[in-house]
Amino acid sequence: MIQLEHLSKRFGAFTAVDDLNLNITEGEIFGFLGPNGAGKTTTIRMMMGLLRPTTGRIILGGHDLAVAPLAAKAISAFVPDRPYIYEKLTGREFLSFVGGLYQVPSDQCQVRIEESLNFFSLVDWGDELVESYSHGMKQRLVVASALLHDPKIIVVDEPMVGMDPIGARLFKGLLRSLTLKGKTIFMSTHSMEVAEELCDRIGIILGGKIIALGTLDELQRQAGSGSGLENIFLKLTAAPDMVDVIEALRA
Repeated sequence: MIQLEHLSKRFGAFTAVDDLNLNITEGEIFGFLGPNGAGKTTTIRMMMGLLRPTTGRIILGGHDLAVAPLAAKAISAFVPDRPYIYEKLTGREFLSFVGGLYQVPSDQCQVRIEESLNFFSLVDWGDELVESYSHGMKQRLVVASALLHDPKIIVVDEPMVGMDPIGARLFKGLLRSLTLKGKTIFMSTHSMEVAEELCDRIGIILGGKIIALGTLDELQRQAGSGSGLENIFLKLTAAPDMVDVIEALRA
C-alpha cells in the first residue's frame, strides 16, 4: 500500500534522508521512530507531497506520487503534530470545508460530520468557533477532518500530543478499527508506549537511514535486547555514554 523506493532528500551538502526503502502492507500500523533530526519529518513531508525528493519514488496505493499526485493524495490523509485550522470557522464549518476539498458528496459529508463530532465528543462544540477549542479538541477535529473522505492511507505525526487520556484512548481504538477495514496507518511518534501497544511493525531511523525494521520480537533480536521497546531504541540510537547517564538516572 505504501512503497518508498531508494528515497533520498538532500539540502545542499546535508543528507536528511538517505536511500530509504520501505514496503508497508494494507491493514498494517507501521511505527516510524527516531531521535530528533533523524529524518522522520522530512520523510513524511515527502510522502505527503510537501517536499520533492532528491531521488527515489513514493507509491501510495499503486499511484506514483510524482506521476499521479492527485490520485495518490485522494486516497491519503495526513494528521500533523501541530494542526493548522481556520479558527474563524466553527467545527462543523471546518469539517464541511474539508469535505468540499475532497469532493465528498454533500449528503454523505453531513452524515460523516455528525458521526465524527459524536465519536470525538465534539457535538456540543460543533457550532463554536475553533479558536475557542483547546489544543486537544483541535487535534480531535483535525483527525475527524482527515477521515472524512474515507482514505485508504493515513499518515499521522505525533497524533496524541495534547490529547487528554479519553481522547488518546478513543484515537488508539480508532486506529486499530481502521486497520480492520483495510486502512494502512503510517505513524511517527516519540511515545514508545504507543508504538509498542499499536504497531504491527516498527522502523527506526537514524541519520536518515533505517537502522532496524520489524516486529517487536524481531527488533529485540536485532538489538540483542529483550527488555522493551524503550531500551531497544536507546541501545540502537543513543551514544554509549548517554545510555550510561540514563541508566544512572534510573537507578
